[in-house]
Amino acid sequence: MRLIFLGPPGAGKGTQAKLLTERYAIPQLSTGDMLRSAVAQGSEVGKRAKAVMDAGQLVSDEIVNEIVSDRIDAPDCAKGFILDGYPRTVPQAIALDRMLDQKGMRLDAVIELKVDEGALVRRMENRVAETVAAGGNVRSDDNPEAFRRRLEEYRAKTAPLSAHYAGTGRLKTVDGMADVETVSAEIEKILA
Repeated sequence: MRLIFLGPPGAGKGTQAKLLTERYAIPQLSTGDMLRSAVAQGSEVGKRAKAVMDAGQLVSDEIVNEIVSDRIDAPDCAKGFILDGYPRTVPQAIALDRMLDQKGMRLDAVIELKVDEGALVRRMENRVAETVAAGGNVRSDDNPEAFRRRLEEYRAKTAPLSAHYAGTGRLKTVDGMADVETVSAEIEKILA
């Protein structure tokens, strides 16, 4: 099973991916984790990524695509994977399709969690308040202004993936505002 989850930050993609990884024994592949792993392993592409990151620049699509390609060749991806944070742009989605085609693979589903952005901001504010009340540490980007910037970046760069995948007939949408169990049940219906 090869899946992509789409949706803005805070939509519940990570929660749903975690449930599916446990149920189907397939890994959740996070772009950030893959980049850090490639750098830590000192692979050729990892060295190129490290040089770019050390220079304070964004890692190119070419490098990210190569890291993803290497990662999905790993033995733990033999039964499938869930992509988290990749593709982030339409050019990456096109590159992913080409990459999978060359490997004799295809995506089984592209699932978008539709959410109300205003409710997401309130949800994030509540999570921060609960974390502080419990004496926990709050991430530096867990504040309304930073979260709104992340939503704006999502709308500009990643939201066009919805139209891209809808145009291919592969996009399925789920109401991400429902409770976790309802969202999970809707995803299971899509995957059945």
